[in-house]
Amino acid sequence: MRLDHISRILLYPFSLLYALSVGARNLLYDSGLLKSTKFNIPVINVGNLSVGGAGKTPHVEYLATLLESYLNVSILSRGYKRKSKGFKIVKTQNDAYFAGDEPLQYKRKYPELRVAVSESRALGIPQLLKSYPEINVVLLDDAFQHRSVTADLNVLLTPQNDLFIDDMLLPAGRLREFKSAYKRAHLIIVTKCDNNLEEYGKQEITKKLNLLPHQKIFFSKYVYGKPYFLFNGNQRVQSLKELNIILISAIANTDYLIEHLENEVASINALSYEDHHYFSDRDMQYLKKIYDNSEKDKTIILTTEKDAIRLELQKQFIIRNKLPIFALPVVVDFLFDSKESFDRSIKDFLLNYKV
Repeated sequence: MRLDHISRILLYPFSLLYALSVGARNLLYDSGLLKSTKFNIPVINVGNLSVGGAGKTPHVEYLATLLESYLNVSILSRGYKRKSKGFKIVKTQNDAYFAGDEPLQYKRKYPELRVAVSESRALGIPQLLKSYPEINVVLLDDAFQHRSVTADLNVLLTPQNDLFIDDMLLPAGRLREFKSAYKRAHLIIVTKCDNNLEEYGKQEITKKLNLLPHQKIFFSKYVYGKPYFLFNGNQRVQSLKELNIILISAIANTDYLIEHLENEVASINALSYEDHHYFSDRDMQYLKKIYDNSEKDKTIILTTEKDAIRLELQKQFIIRNKLPIFALPVVVDFLFDSKESFDRSIKDFLLNYKV
């Protein structure tokens, strides 16, 4: 969520202090006083300059789907807000406390993938390779600003309606790094695009981002699937048209999702929490109250797949109170017939990779 103008003015001095810290760190890396580790295996980093909401998870899943059929793919994540510490191999039977929501989501969707979490990517990659020496490629989840590892391919995401070029450093804005950090990217994806984005809008955004000669730009959107019951993926809602929706979510930005649902459902009652929030007993009691006061035969509770991983921690409450919670799946699609071009960029990088 964007801050209002007054809040930005009040927070601007703190952004200057943050800028000094970020600038000093980058200077140390640029001068070589801090070392960045290069590995002898292709490392693809998918990240963004802001604190969240760029669509990182579906894009990592897109790459996993693209590559898993002919490579031994691994994903390394920080495991944000997990309760465990250190390097951990993620297994399907883990919970969000152990693995974090996104890593566990990856593992559940792609059981054959090697998924691990580590606060330090530089330490995590060697441990990942030691555990799985057959790995051909490492996907780094949200590590664009972590310069301790030299990624061979940097994929930078920025939402159409929240471009990094229009933002400010924390805390007055949502940027974790200076805008100029985009120069490290090889591929830039403008995400969460409007379905009706036209060529003119594409050219305007491309001009605004001021791409460098080594960079390519792509535009993507979300395609939502049929919601499935939280504890049974085969039980799906075929149509939402006549249903009232209680949307419970704890993601960085729900605007794109709500805009989609407004055209698909009878009504929406949105319950929003901070990103990666663990739903408490009190939260669940409130959700039950909202549901009990609704037209139950015409109402379902909808959530995102990432939120579903954390809601599983309340499984007994959900089952005991017969709450009809469904997860809404999402996949990435590329606009302007650029899917083949994007796929080719990834494959060419891997084919031409040299240690």
